[in-house]
Amino acid sequence: METYHYLLFDLNETRYGLDARVVREVFFLPEVTPIAEAPPDIVGVLNLRGAIVPVMDLNFRLGRTFRQRHGVLRRDYRLSDSVAIVEWKGFRLGMVVDRVREVVAVETRDVTSDLSYGRENFPEQRFIKGVAQVETDLVALLDCEALVRDTRDRAADARDTPEAEEEEDISTSEAPDLSVFCPNATPEEREIFRQRAAQLRMVTEAPDVQNVVSLAVVGLHEEYFGIDLQMVREFATVGKVTPVPCCPPRIVGNMNLRGEILTLVAVDELLNLPNVERQAKKAVVVQVDDIVAGVAVDEVFDVVRVNPVTMSAIPTAARRTGDEYLRGTAPYRGKALTVLDMHKILTKGELVVNEEP
Repeated sequence: METYHYLLFDLNETRYGLDARVVREVFFLPEVTPIAEAPPDIVGVLNLRGAIVPVMDLNFRLGRTFRQRHGVLRRDYRLSDSVAIVEWKGFRLGMVVDRVREVVAVETRDVTSDLSYGRENFPEQRFIKGVAQVETDLVALLDCEALVRDTRDRAADARDTPEAEEEEDISTSEAPDLSVFCPNATPEEREIFRQRAAQLRMVTEAPDVQNVVSLAVVGLHEEYFGIDLQMVREFATVGKVTPVPCCPPRIVGNMNLRGEILTLVAVDELLNLPNVERQAKKAVVVQVDDIVAGVAVDEVFDVVRVNPVTMSAIPTAARRTGDEYLRGTAPYRGKALTVLDMHKILTKGELVVNEEP
């Protein structure tokens, strides 16, 4: 029996999963540049640190229909939408989704792959390779290879064989402006989309490429914190937690994660955050050396790449209790993203359960 890790996300109130091995990064939707001759489900392209990447709207690719005008599928987007960048055989593709959730482990025995529904040649089935039971949710597992290969094939066909457009009796003044991304967005929303695109265009200087780190962005007490993605094993929903006797409050208890017993810890006190009693709903499962633990957080927001040269150290004169567990700060969504030193937190923060009385 094999186990695979999937990145979960929501799309039209349905939960989907992408093989985490092909996911390169995830970020909030930026402004993309529409391409008139692209296939209908390709909403445009974006400049990702110097590389031009096509962006697909999974709604269209999976068969969801929207109003067509001048043969072009159009729909509005929200600031909360995200883009997952996947790569298959050197070809990169962005996929627009509603909301990214967490990375979970799925065992092959929990996947049902027969989705014919008693029919043959079901057109969109080629993109869904199975359905898995993940806790209380049913998750449709996408076949990334089929999605990317199909996109490449149709892009080539579009260049060779122009498709006939559906004609509508519509005046020129009512025709959509195909050169504008999300034309119904407010000026404030459009500016945020543009700022995101500008940030993604920034090319990391060659000497520092190897030093760029990927961070999981989480929320605690309405503040943003970053955790080095190399230490993150997965994101999980917190279920039943069993208290551990004779432990400090920062040891929340033990949780059962698919048969593995993990210690759930709270870092609020270490970081000098308000000590407000609340039930943990999300956990970031981290591993530092031989230590594996779940860190309780309020929310998991994003995965971002940060160049250390853009990070600011905590000024010595301004240090507070708990700042020794911080690596520095970086700009994020108009606020400060505080990067946690998870190695020091787990090894020196008195978060390891002492089994001796």
